[in-house]
Parts: sequence; C-alpha cells; structure tokens
Amino acid sequence: MAEPARDLEKLRKEQEKEDADILDELEKESKAFDKDTEIERILAAFRANAYDVLDLQPGVPDEDIKKTYRKKSLLIHPDKTPNPRAPDAFDRLANAHQTLLDEKKRERLDEDIADARSLLIRERKLSRDSEEVKDPDREFMNAWKEKVKFVLVDNEARRQRQAQAAMRDEGRKQRQEEEEIAERKRKREQKDEWEKTRDDRVGNWRDYSKKDEPKKTKKKKMKVLG
Repeated sequence: MAEPARDLEKLRKEQEKEDADILDELEKESKAFDKDTEIERILAAFRANAYDVLDLQPGVPDEDIKKTYRKKSLLIHPDKTPNPRAPDAFDRLANAHQTLLDEKKRERLDEDIADARSLLIRERKLSRDSEEVKDPDREFMNAWKEKVKFVLVDNEARRQRQAQAAMRDEGRKQRQEEEEIAERKRKREQKDEWEKTRDDRVGNWRDYSKKDEPKKTKKKKMKVLG
C-alpha cells in the first residue's frame, strides 16, 4: 500500500506543478495582453491632447499625473515588452507627461478644452446649469472629446498661420534692411570712387580749359599809303 500511495503523491505534485505552470503562463499572457492593449490605446489617443494620451480627466492634480505616468511607463516600457510599437507609445506617453507638467503648456491645453466645452454647450443650446452638462453621460463626454480635437487642430492651424505671417513679415524686414545696407554701400563706393578720380577730373578740366581758350592773333602792321 505504501508504494501506490507514494505514486499518487508524486502524481498529485506533478499535477500541481503543471497547474502552476499553466497559471503562470496565463498570467504572463494576461500581462502581455494588458501591455498590448495599453500600447494600442495610447497610439489611438489624440496626440495633441495630453490628458487623452495619459487617460486622465482635465484638472487632475500633479501627483495623479506623475503616478499615472509612472504606472503606465513601467507597463509599456520597450525593455519590458517585445511589442514593436512600444517605443512609439512610450515616447508619446513621455511627451504627454512633460506637457502636463509644463505650467504654460498645460494652461493653454486647459483653455482649449474649456473652449471646446463651451462651444459644445452653445451648439446644443444648453446652459451650464443643464442636467446634461452638470452630470454628463458617456455620449456628452465623447462629443466633448471630439470637440476638443476640433479646437486643438483649429488653434494649432491658427498659430501656424500667425507664425508664418510673422516669418514673412520678418523676411520682408530683413530684405528691406539688406536693400538699405546695399544702397548705403553702393553710395559709399560711388563717393569713394568720385574722390579717387578728383585729381584726374581737375587735371582734365584744366587741360580742356586751356585748349578752349581763343588763340591770340598777331597784329598786322598797317601799311602807310602815300
């Protein structure tokens, strides 16, 4: 009886080990799935909206931003997953994190998001006291997110146009300055050339003046008649 008991115990342990290996494998696959899912979510997020990339709501404190970034960056770090898209997702996550920690950039983003909300409320003929606005449902939030995309794209296009106009204006000013410098240089060289040839001009004028003087005629003696 002892021998069969030992065999059963051995089989039981082997089965437990096999079960543990299966569970470990399933856990690894689950983690890999979580990583791949998060990578795809980040890459699908609107890059210009740092909150969207980090999957955060506007207005969260800095501590939540840092904590979320730390958690997600560890999850999708290129060294911890073979997913070929991990580096791109990691870079986007890092850029979003830096944007939200930059006071000026975050303030501008918050203003754009607030503008999108006001625009959506106005388009739907609602007020800030409307139940739909005070307690927004998923549909309103999704519409708000889409409106944020529109505002961000529109504002970025406006900033680019302003930058291009400023560059054109700067280019015109630069060309004007270059033309003025070239004109001053031309006049200076012209003056220098004029000064260099002064002696020649004076000498030529004197020579010309001498040639132009009327020749003196000899007086003829009058013959005496008679």
